[in-house]
Amino acid sequence: MNTLDIHQVMKHLPHRYPILLVDRVLDYKKDEFLTAIKNVTINEPFFNGHFPHRPVMPGVLILEALAQASAILAFKCLDILPGDDSVYYFVGIDKARFKRPVEPGDQLMLHTRLKRRMRGMWIFETKAKVGDETAASADLMCAYKTIGS
Repeated sequence: MNTLDIHQVMKHLPHRYPILLVDRVLDYKKDEFLTAIKNVTINEPFFNGHFPHRPVMPGVLILEALAQASAILAFKCLDILPGDDSVYYFVGIDKARFKRPVEPGDQLMLHTRLKRRMRGMWIFETKAKVGDETAASADLMCAYKTIGS
């Protein structure tokens, strides 16, 4: 199995607290798939307002976590690390579905599979699960750009 701890994750993503949403990569296969985790804790800054009476992770942040996992897979496919001269943009979402709320104490399993790659554009089939239950799924489109191009 190919794993990445939080220090290696941070080398593959420019994100930092509070928007870094991948805690660990459990397994990946270059040009195919990646599985990662996000430990959801009550001290996440968004829980103060979403919702104070029943904390729920915002769906847009679940999609962001899936996009970050997909970005790590893309960088693994390219055999590079992000640098100051490049950026990886989240450019589209298709077929997004939310099936189950994600609450503090949940461990979000992030599954991404490379569906298609063409001229700097990437399409990933993604799913976020809590245990055996699907929390969210979507096809995500991302673009890798060198700054200045």
